[in-house]
Amino acid sequence: MRSALTTLGIIIGIAAVIIGVALGNGVKAWFDELVAPLMTQITVTSSAGHMAGAVQVRDLDDADVAALRDSARGPDIASVTPLVSGGVVLRAGTGQRRVTVLGSTDDYVTVTDRKLWAGRHVVRERLGGGVSSREIVLGPTPVRELFHNDPFAALGRQVRLDRTTFVVVGVLTTNGQQDDIALMPIRTARTYLFGNDTTVNQVIVKATSAATVPAATEQITAILDARHHIIDPGRRDFELISLQRLIEQRQQFLDALQAFIGVIAAISLLVGGIGVANIMLVSVTERTREIGLRKAVGASRAAVVRQFLIESSVLANVGGVAGVLFGLLVCRVAAVVIPRSTDVFPAPVISVDSVLLSFGISVAIGIVAGLYPAVRAARMPVVEALRYE
Repeated sequence: MRSALTTLGIIIGIAAVIIGVALGNGVKAWFDELVAPLMTQITVTSSAGHMAGAVQVRDLDDADVAALRDSARGPDIASVTPLVSGGVVLRAGTGQRRVTVLGSTDDYVTVTDRKLWAGRHVVRERLGGGVSSREIVLGPTPVRELFHNDPFAALGRQVRLDRTTFVVVGVLTTNGQQDDIALMPIRTARTYLFGNDTTVNQVIVKATSAATVPAATEQITAILDARHHIIDPGRRDFELISLQRLIEQRQQFLDALQAFIGVIAAISLLVGGIGVANIMLVSVTERTREIGLRKAVGASRAAVVRQFLIESSVLANVGGVAGVLFGLLVCRVAAVVIPRSTDVFPAPVISVDSVLLSFGISVAIGIVAGLYPAVRAARMPVVEALRYE
């Protein structure tokens, strides 16, 4: 029973290392998948208010968008997506909720990596062209509040935004940030809600790759400086926000978190190793007379050391194998259960390195934890060992 409890400490320690590292890998993989589309994204907005020196702020407009789409002036710019937005009261039946209306072109959902929960996207429409279609796609929040969280109940329903009736043709999945929205073509938003002018609230620019984000940023700045007649860089009437640096900082945080989880799990494994050392010391003490008898009939010090090293190694290795199997089983079960039960917490991702490392540590624990008791037993004088009570 004592040996079984000692082995249990190794099992828990090994399993903790595998599960902890797998959870860290899962969080990192989930974050990488979430932010991958944002690594190349640059957001351009007008500066709020007035600039220093009483310089009037010039809003971004369709002409700016067209200039940014000129591949000759911006070779590292992959796409340019204008956006108009504003708060509007959404009414569905007797319920109502204030939502943010987003008017954009057809590539908005691709640029922002928004997925459909149900239905379809609105009719494709390019900037400045197409027929104004009164179709909208809702975010998950108004669907939850106004349609009892049933996306299929929302499809085909007529809703009112201000004084205009629209038809819901799709429902977006959550992204944790812009869920309380109503998405429609930019021409529709201008025609029915925001007025038929050519200004845009912001422009989402995608670089050709994460490596070309700095070059694309310089090209955007040069294009808009020329169009807005900016001479002093400190008095620009627009701002560029790149998420790449923020994402890289968060990646560093996740790496540190993963290392922290690994350290905590390793401490658990160390405690299991101390348990093995403790049980071996107790075993040497209880078997003092046996050690004296073996040495009296000719056993060498090496034989005594080998005996106790084998015992401690067996305890650690059995615990190591069982811990690896238990940790893998828990990770496999969690990988199946978590995606079915929640979208908030990512499923664990098993790391082969953590399995090999944890099992190697268990082998090392068996040797290190048994070495001192074995040497102590081998050095014990025969006469004192034989008369030990």
